[in-house]
Amino acid sequence: MKVPGSGLAKGLAVTFRQMTQRSVTAHYPDAMPELPPRSRGVIALIEENCTSCMLCARECPSWCIYIDSHKDVVPATAEGGKDKTRNVLDRFAIDFSICMYCSICIEVCPFDALHWSPEFEYAELDIRELTHEKDRLREWMWTVPAPVALDEHAEPAKEIGTAQKAADRAAARPDGPQP
Repeated sequence: MKVPGSGLAKGLAVTFRQMTQRSVTAHYPDAMPELPPRSRGVIALIEENCTSCMLCARECPSWCIYIDSHKDVVPATAEGGKDKTRNVLDRFAIDFSICMYCSICIEVCPFDALHWSPEFEYAELDIRELTHEKDRLREWMWTVPAPVALDEHAEPAKEIGTAQKAADRAAARPDGPQP
């Protein structure tokens, strides 16, 4: 025969026993989680590689990529040659409040201008601050891990060299790096 309330007493015994033991849970702000390699956090941009082809914006299912550009005329290098036009990127922004992190924009970019960064701490108090412009997307590029070399004797990744050159140019400007 069961004694009334014995289940409650057993439950309370388990509760009191657990209250006296130390917790094994790693709490997030104190202990950073171990992320898998090449995890998806935020999208980084190499502005020098972007040709404003608009493929990423057209293929994005949530329409969260905003690109503005204009055409510049490049004078002919040879006499009697034809002037060329090229796209100049004015604005590249991603609204992470509506981004689905589907990776389609990164896959369709023919010039490797977009990359996944493992950074995931970019929360904002105002949802309008989740639209990251090209200067903020460029900052995330430093956190992108280098791709695994297919051959141990291969050259280093060109993305790292491109980002380093852009940083050197920004530091060499007489007015300093732009915010």
